[in-house]
Amino acid sequence: MFKNALSRHAWLFWIVAWLVLGAGLGLRDPWPADEPRFALVAKQMVETGQWLFPHRGVELYSDKPPLFMWTEAVAYLFTRNWRVAFLLPSLFAALGTLWCVVDLGRRLWTPRVGYYAGWALLLTLHFAYQSKKAQIDPSVVFWITFANYGLLRHLLTGPAWRWWALGWFAAGIGVITKGVGAIALLMLVPVALAALLRPLQARMAADGLGARALAWVRMPVRAGIGNPRFWLGPVAFLVAISLWLAPMVLVATHSADPSYQAYLNDILFRQTAGRYAKSWDHPQPVWYHIGVMFSMWLPLMLALPWALCAWGRRLGRLDARYLLPLSWWVLVIVFFSIPHGKRDVYILPALPMACLMFAPLLPGILRRAWPRRIALGFALMLTVVMLGAGLSMWFGDPKFEGRLLDGRGFTDGGRALEAALIAIGAWGAASLLWFGRRRPIHVLASTLCGVWVLYGLLITPVLNDSSSARGVMTLTAQRIGPDAELGLVAWKEQNLLMSQSKTTNFGFRMGWARQLELGLAWQKQAPQRRWLFVQEPALPACVDRLRAEMIGVSNRRIWWLVPYEARQTCPAAPALVPNDDDHQYDDAD
Repeated sequence: MFKNALSRHAWLFWIVAWLVLGAGLGLRDPWPADEPRFALVAKQMVETGQWLFPHRGVELYSDKPPLFMWTEAVAYLFTRNWRVAFLLPSLFAALGTLWCVVDLGRRLWTPRVGYYAGWALLLTLHFAYQSKKAQIDPSVVFWITFANYGLLRHLLTGPAWRWWALGWFAAGIGVITKGVGAIALLMLVPVALAALLRPLQARMAADGLGARALAWVRMPVRAGIGNPRFWLGPVAFLVAISLWLAPMVLVATHSADPSYQAYLNDILFRQTAGRYAKSWDHPQPVWYHIGVMFSMWLPLMLALPWALCAWGRRLGRLDARYLLPLSWWVLVIVFFSIPHGKRDVYILPALPMACLMFAPLLPGILRRAWPRRIALGFALMLTVVMLGAGLSMWFGDPKFEGRLLDGRGFTDGGRALEAALIAIGAWGAASLLWFGRRRPIHVLASTLCGVWVLYGLLITPVLNDSSSARGVMTLTAQRIGPDAELGLVAWKEQNLLMSQSKTTNFGFRMGWARQLELGLAWQKQAPQRRWLFVQEPALPACVDRLRAEMIGVSNRRIWWLVPYEARQTCPAAPALVPNDDDHQYDDAD
């Protein structure tokens, strides 16, 4: 009977996970800030066959290693649909992360604990939100979690040298995914410290100095540093990194094109060590990630007050199942708190291990009265917010609605969005009525799952045209006709990605003045069929706005179509727009 119940639980969990994470697949295009950039790079890989050195338009793209873009491109080769392909890597990465957490919980404790860990991760806001986006972070979270899985299989349930090597290999793949994959190896810090202190403990005991203070170094791990097979791990790590690094360095160092050398220097030094030591974006205080955990890691962190004492007791018993993951969690927070620049996604890789640490305690915590009341209150608050927002927008005229509609350019007055919010709120209300006060955890789970499923099915299609540039680029193609050519000035990745015309770009990183200069010269070569697509801040004063056309609003930016007759008074090589690089990176990582 127990096995049957567990089997039903497993089926329920994985079906719900597919629904929560996969709802909306194929219903939207890539959205800024990062999604269009990666999809554009992947699209150009498929179209040009240049996979080793990714391009953004006519320029090399060196901000990130190409592995994630490879997965998007491969997904397209299988599906032949970019709307599906660009989200598939994140979907499979999120499901893989869930599997690692569930299976590790099962092996370290019981199958029931494994699924508690899985539910905790699936229902955490930060995980579900990021997993439904086509950014690098879900993939790097998977590789880091898989690396932790392999290391812990060896250290806590082994010896398992194959998993040891596979864990190091996954960490290496994480490095060529986003550079920070090596943080998985911080799991070895407490192990190494225990190994270093073990001789000191023996010496203290021999001298009668009292070795109890160092008793924790006896934790039952199987690092096996003295075993020759230990080195399988570091070798696997280097092999994984070299899969991309070796051919890239070889080609770049033997190329006569200086742009390849610049790419090599940028991605190996400026975008890794340089970005960590001298972070140039997203400045935040040192305690920023603590705030992220207490806001975006809900509802998981609501259980923290009851978990702290329980963790203390288990650490006091030198339980390595807690000591290693908890130490790693703390080390990750410290690691990402040192740089001046911080983002919420930086600590997302710590979330799976955090859920694993909560999981054995959740059955006892959720039997208590106050945690159950808090869970019910959280679901009620979420329901009231969604339902209240939808109804107030439908029946009232709040200021925030006006700002939203103006920025998004909805043609239906925002009715579809309002109806979607009301539907989400109604689902929450139905969950409250169906499960009632006696099953608050079911209310919470049902409400959160409904939010993400309905978000994917109802809200993302409504926001797609204005968020993805699909709408403005479709209007542009209809306006200029099938035989015309389009030149992009002060453009964003989503414009080139979504363009349905024969399109030319003049570089992305260079200043807008230079782009405009090249665009005007390009247009002059064939004035009858060439149009310029220009972001409003870059539109020069010499353009006759009565002859130019404001084609639409996308991503809260205004875009203009400039025919040749609208700019005849412009000089051949104007210096009309300040070379303001800040405009270039307002969507950067």
